[in-house]
Amino acid sequence: MNRYPLWKYLLVLAVVALGLLTALPNFYGSAPALQITNADGSTMSDSEVARIETVLSGLSAAPSEDFLRDGKLYATFADIDAQSTAFEELAALGIEDLGIAKTIAPKQPEWLRTMGLAPMSLGLDLRGGVYLLYEVDLDEAVVNLVNAYKSNFQVALRDAGISHRVNVQGRFIIVQVRDASQLEAVEDLIRDADPNLVVTTTDARSLRVSLSETQVRERQNFAIEQNITSFRNRVDALGVAEPVIQRQGLNRIVVQLPGIQNPNDAIRILGSTATLEFRLVDTSGSGSRANTFPFREGGTVTLKSEVIASGDQIIDASAGFSEGQPNVNIRLDDVGGKRMLETTQKNLQRPMAVLFIESERIGPDENGEYQTRKKREVINRANINGVFSTNFQITGLTANEARDLSLLLKAGALSAPVYLVGQETIGPSTGQQNIDRGFKAIQIGFLAVVLFMIVYYRVFGLIANMALLTNLVLIVGALSLLQASLTLPGIAGIVLTVGMAVDANVLIFERIREELAGGASVQSAINSGYEKAFSSIADANITTFIAALVLFLFGTGPVKGFAVTLALGIATSMFTAIVGTRAVVNLIYGGRKLDKLAV
Repeated sequence: MNRYPLWKYLLVLAVVALGLLTALPNFYGSAPALQITNADGSTMSDSEVARIETVLSGLSAAPSEDFLRDGKLYATFADIDAQSTAFEELAALGIEDLGIAKTIAPKQPEWLRTMGLAPMSLGLDLRGGVYLLYEVDLDEAVVNLVNAYKSNFQVALRDAGISHRVNVQGRFIIVQVRDASQLEAVEDLIRDADPNLVVTTTDARSLRVSLSETQVRERQNFAIEQNITSFRNRVDALGVAEPVIQRQGLNRIVVQLPGIQNPNDAIRILGSTATLEFRLVDTSGSGSRANTFPFREGGTVTLKSEVIASGDQIIDASAGFSEGQPNVNIRLDDVGGKRMLETTQKNLQRPMAVLFIESERIGPDENGEYQTRKKREVINRANINGVFSTNFQITGLTANEARDLSLLLKAGALSAPVYLVGQETIGPSTGQQNIDRGFKAIQIGFLAVVLFMIVYYRVFGLIANMALLTNLVLIVGALSLLQASLTLPGIAGIVLTVGMAVDANVLIFERIREELAGGASVQSAINSGYEKAFSSIADANITTFIAALVLFLFGTGPVKGFAVTLALGIATSMFTAIVGTRAVVNLIYGGRKLDKLAV
């Protein structure tokens, strides 16, 4: 009785060995490092690595070592001062085809790196950096879509030769025609453009067009996802290693930037909603006041309401100089290029302007509400001296403005304005303090449990302590293998798991004691103890796992971290407390005639 087949012992041994192997990289520590990547995101070739290594060897603060991982080159340094010096020297070289970012990298043997193993990923609260929370103006996203439909309707009606007037009133588009007999044709044209639009007749010469509820929801979700994509592109341009950008709730985006200690540049680039519109200048003198905008060089400029091309049609932008003046080289997509070509062909020697648009938030007012205000300014006004389509230049900017604008346009315009509603900066020393305190809490909890189990359960307590230590190793190995970020709440989850893991053994050992007190034999008591306690252990762990699953599904970043470690801890503790300890107990006591048991 109480003997495992050989394959079960081998299974337990294999799981423990795998846990030790995957946890091993965490014992070597980490070092300040620079992450060097190709600017276009491509994987580095051997020749490119050799070129960069030559550059690194010539720095005054040469790296301790360098290695390639996931197509990126990491150079580690002895301390943060050497890392900062090397970063500044590389930045001064102006190597435009490389992206350089400060980070931390593991100090582990090459054979572990070759196996693809890495230590746990640390969250922002443990490694330091900047935490930003943005709120997306979803109402403005819907209004932007309505205005886009308005422009499309104007072009379609003009091409159809229908005299019209199109206005926007909130989320509605009001289309008016001069000839009532053309109203049906206008309705057909609108439905052909998008059959999902809601079109109603308000009078004999007017239609009211609105978005369906499905379109509104889809536009709001698109705005969130598009802004996340733009944020990622902008963060890449900032040179931040391993950023975390994710949606939170209905209308918020969390941005975590490890290693960044000065948030000002990140806030300026990430939160900017700057975009451009290209319009013809209204030289007839009949333009409405609503189309008159301030000119950067002084005075005002009256523009036609029709937008030739806008920022969301720009697929590439780069800053440069032309005749000694800063400029931004623009490349449009096919639709924008076609509109630009048609416009320049028909309007040679006529002026066209570049309208710069930036959103800002005002408030809160006495009711705690915010208002969105758009700042519009003409930054360039020039005659169309030649025909062009997808490629052209804009001027009228300073060198810094040209650089920032090109970065924003290249990364993609935000689909809706975003507003910073939360900000926190965590220094690297604070992060290290959090790590030290977190692991000190684990050590204290672990030692207290170990002493209690030895005193109270003797040999069986030692077996439980072995399982507890193995459980911690398996958790660390699983977190390393999954590359799940460990945060302070995650450490709390590990501490909780320590107590839960030994609780299963307490149930088993107490059941064995009861069986022995009832007169059962030693072997029968061991068997009954494990079998009869299993249902209670399973019920407790399943309900806790359900709670962890709910926390993961509905919680935010720190809560998710707690849920992940708790769920992993439940799985590993079930294995070590039931299968692991049973294997050891069977090896020591199985198949033997015993009169008493050290429990």
